[in-house]
Amino acid sequence: MSSDLPAGFIRFEVDDAQVVCADYVADAVRRALDAGTLYEYAANDPTHRKLSGRGVTYATTLPFDVERAVVRRSRHGGMFGSITGEIFRYPTRAPHELETSERLRRAGVATPTMLGYVRYPAFPGFCRVDVMSREVPDSFDLSTVLMDAAPTRRDEAWRATQRLVISLNEIGARHHDLNVKNVLLRHGLHGGLEALVLDVDRVEFVRTDGAAASANAARLLRSAKKWQTEHGAPISDAELAALAALLRQALA
Repeated sequence: MSSDLPAGFIRFEVDDAQVVCADYVADAVRRALDAGTLYEYAANDPTHRKLSGRGVTYATTLPFDVERAVVRRSRHGGMFGSITGEIFRYPTRAPHELETSERLRRAGVATPTMLGYVRYPAFPGFCRVDVMSREVPDSFDLSTVLMDAAPTRRDEAWRATQRLVISLNEIGARHHDLNVKNVLLRHGLHGGLEALVLDVDRVEFVRTDGAAASANAARLLRSAKKWQTEHGAPISDAELAALAALLRQALA
């Protein structure tokens, strides 16, 4: 195991694919790469479940039934996304995402467990990358609640999200894309909803002097307003004002 990897992770190669993964899924990843790439394995799995996001993401069972995993092919977004597509400059954001995921979980911030990533060379200095994380069963993102749920259900989701934002703020974790698609909800062990943060490669750690807290609150509120105005989410202005008040509480 390389010293620069989190405990329990290993690095190895399969042909020209460079793998970093939790040691207990290593044999499963080796078998999955018989399909060519991890993403191709997931896409060809007849039992997979398609998930929404930037491109198609798959929930799949890794070989030998070792784990249920969500597999995504990393893609650029923004105005240049259609040009740069799946090609990233080496080493990509995946190592930062793994390091950040582990750091958040150690600090008590709820986020899906990252299982590793696989990089495939494209041309000199550039590559494609597949990222896998442990599936969170029976989960749904915050946008689903905003579009379909009754006001009382949305209030429960907002409060779960507030608790998540507080946990980020407490450790000075600023999420540069904290939007309603990057908040995952599940039913907690003791009832109620629990919120988990996604896309943690967009997280940076700053001083805990309020800078992260203010940015997180502003970004999430802006996303909620966008779902009201651009996606037709049945959120009233009064509900948005209540959300803003909850997020101000999270700043304390």
